[in-house]
Formats: sequence, C-alpha cells, structure tokens
Amino acid sequence: MLELITAFSPSIYDAIGVAGFGLYVTNYALLTLRIMHCEYVSYFVLNWIAASCVLIGLSASFNLASALIQIFWIVISTVGIIIRLRRRRTVAFVSARSESAMPL
Repeated sequence: MLELITAFSPSIYDAIGVAGFGLYVTNYALLTLRIMHCEYVSYFVLNWIAASCVLIGLSASFNLASALIQIFWIVISTVGIIIRLRRRRTVAFVSARSESAMPL
C-alpha cells in the first residue's frame, strides 16, 4: 500500500490539496451568500471532503498543525452530518406518527 502512495508524483498531492482549498472557499462563499445553509447535510459533506483533500495534500509535504486542523474538521463535520441525519429521521417519524393519529 505504501508503494502505491509513493508512486504518485508530489504534484498530484498538491493538486488534491488545492482542490480541497477550493471546496473550502466555495462552501464558505455559498454559506456567506446564503445559497447554502448550515442546516444542510451537504454543507458538512463539502467540509468533510475539503478537509480530506487537504489532508491528502499534506501527505506530500507534512505539517502537523495543518494535519490536526484537517482531522478536527473531518471529525466535527462527521458529527454535524450525524446530527442532521438523526434530526431528519426524528422529524419524519414524528410527522408520520401525527398523520396516522389523525381521525378520518
């Protein structure tokens, strides 16, 4: 596996890292312009993908502080995704339950 990782050129890792940066900036711009909302699961998915890309990019030129930040973003984005998906499931359950309790 390590041989496969080292087989790629460092410029590929840089390109993946830059793509992650682009996703971060795009996601933040969409949030700022109110095109994206922080309650959307897609907001957290984009943050998760961006952090993963930057972390992959760091494997060519490692920086501990940057790696720790990316790991934090991956963890907190995962938590955000889980919370929103659970909230959706709870809302769907409650609304389905209240509809079935309505008299005909």
